[in-house]
Amino acid sequence: MKHADAIVIGAGWAGSILAKELTEAGLSVIMLERGPERSTAIEGAYPDSVDELRGAIRKRLFQNLSQSTLTIRNTIDQTALPYRQLAAFLPGEGVGGAGLHWSGCHFRVSPDDLRLRSAVIEKYGEKFIPEGMNLQDYGVSYAELEPFFDKAEKVFGTSGVAYTINGKVTGNGNVFAADRSSDFPLPPMQDTFSAQTFRNACSEAGYHPYAMPAANASRPYTNTYGCQMGPCNFCGYCSGYDCYLYSKASPNVNILPALRQDPNFTLIANAHVLRVDLDSTKTKATGVTYLETLTKKEVSLSADLVILSAFQFHNVHLMLLSKIGTPYDPVSNTGTIGRNFVYQTISSSRVWLPPSKYTNQFIGAGGAGVAIDDFNCTNFDHGPLGFIGGSPVWVNQAGMKPIAAAGGAGGGGAPRWGSAYKTDLVETYKHSLGIDAHGSNMAYRDVYLDLDPTWKDAYGQPLLRMTFTWKDNDIRMNQYVVSKIAPIAKAMGATKTHLVHLNQGQPFDTRHYQTTHLGGGAVMGEDPKTSALNRYLQSWDVSNVFVIGSNAFPQGMGYNPTGAVAALAYWAAHHIRTTYLKSPGPLVKL
Repeated sequence: MKHADAIVIGAGWAGSILAKELTEAGLSVIMLERGPERSTAIEGAYPDSVDELRGAIRKRLFQNLSQSTLTIRNTIDQTALPYRQLAAFLPGEGVGGAGLHWSGCHFRVSPDDLRLRSAVIEKYGEKFIPEGMNLQDYGVSYAELEPFFDKAEKVFGTSGVAYTINGKVTGNGNVFAADRSSDFPLPPMQDTFSAQTFRNACSEAGYHPYAMPAANASRPYTNTYGCQMGPCNFCGYCSGYDCYLYSKASPNVNILPALRQDPNFTLIANAHVLRVDLDSTKTKATGVTYLETLTKKEVSLSADLVILSAFQFHNVHLMLLSKIGTPYDPVSNTGTIGRNFVYQTISSSRVWLPPSKYTNQFIGAGGAGVAIDDFNCTNFDHGPLGFIGGSPVWVNQAGMKPIAAAGGAGGGGAPRWGSAYKTDLVETYKHSLGIDAHGSNMAYRDVYLDLDPTWKDAYGQPLLRMTFTWKDNDIRMNQYVVSKIAPIAKAMGATKTHLVHLNQGQPFDTRHYQTTHLGGGAVMGEDPKTSALNRYLQSWDVSNVFVIGSNAFPQGMGYNPTGAVAALAYWAAHHIRTTYLKSPGPLVKL
């Protein structure tokens, strides 16, 4: 049996970061990726990489649901059915994972996002938390994570502008953002016409607009690993595509070129991990067993350290299959694996400008745009409103492709065929812009993940089952924030506005894309009764297993998760290198 010091499962952002950190520490590392090899120089080559039919419609970079998927239901009393067609969310597959097809929005977190339970109780009292809401703190502070946010931005080549650095106001960044130790490595992306119009209108409405931090390079850049990026040209092919200009940060561009040169590193693609193998005590991992998906051969590897760094629900699924930790039971509210599953509340509204103003929607970059945080996290008074959470609001023009434009004309009540449809399509494409409320989602006792009792994947293993729907708190939060778009539209001189929000009683609908920002299920915290992982993302139950990803989030936040995932990955890697490797065992003593 082949042995490695460490096995890393998943070749996305989290896995690539951990593999790079551990090889730098002198460990031999085997990375297992269940999907195929992917190289930007080959699959990302122009012009094939900017084929909307191949990319967004046939979804070449996404998970093959015919082999493994999950089942979904809204409530406990329903029978879950398999998610058979990619729509609501789009997990990646192959080297780079979701980090290859993401947009590039690269946020830090609000300090209160990391201590939300404590912040809510301090401001409004414990009774403000609705019954059945599992509100928790992360167990780590922003001050502790700040150096690792900074490190990740320098690896990603993030473009942005700070508000304060070391306590001093330095630029026109986000006034609500936490203090930074240094500026972004690159200046902010330029505003599109839509973003500039939104910026001006937000200022007029009394809000505080700022340039969104984007892992799209505004200039040529060489990162801390010596990996090079080219400047973004706003081609609009970011989300769902591998960037042919090497302008969008991805593991394939920003980490793997350096990592592949390390003799301590081995990457095995087309390797579907079946389980983490445990010893007789069930408290120590001995390695993993995977299936070669091309030959159907089972292979076992031994290791001293196992890192689960796949997509959020794959990490949870693998923990359940491997019997690491106690599965969550919503009836007794006990167990931790599958607990606190969360998603993201998002609604996209549309504003039409006068005929003399052209929005040029074919132009775009995945992370570029202008946002306001006036209604995000704890930045506004929730007391009279009676809900927890919030949303940034932004214009993030990522580039409208032809097929998407043809299917998305007009908004509510717009004609769907004929000459009126064509007229509306042209006017919408030429003169409108989208405004998103991209909000948090709280965790609830009856929203969770577990193993499906009926359905199995192509490998004979139980599918993961998702029980999820929208709750009153999150619906009211979304409705409130969306209502704040109206004065912005008025300041723009809108000729028509179509505001979209969640409605009371509206169930989660898998047929429509929302985001791929799933979280929770194996969360970090300070209490092993309510968290699967300690503050260093180490399993409470199997101390040589670390689980890295948005699965660690105790509740959803308004921002995209990638920035927090990267910082937590570097945080965990730092403590593995500086503490765990010197004395393997639990990093938090109970």
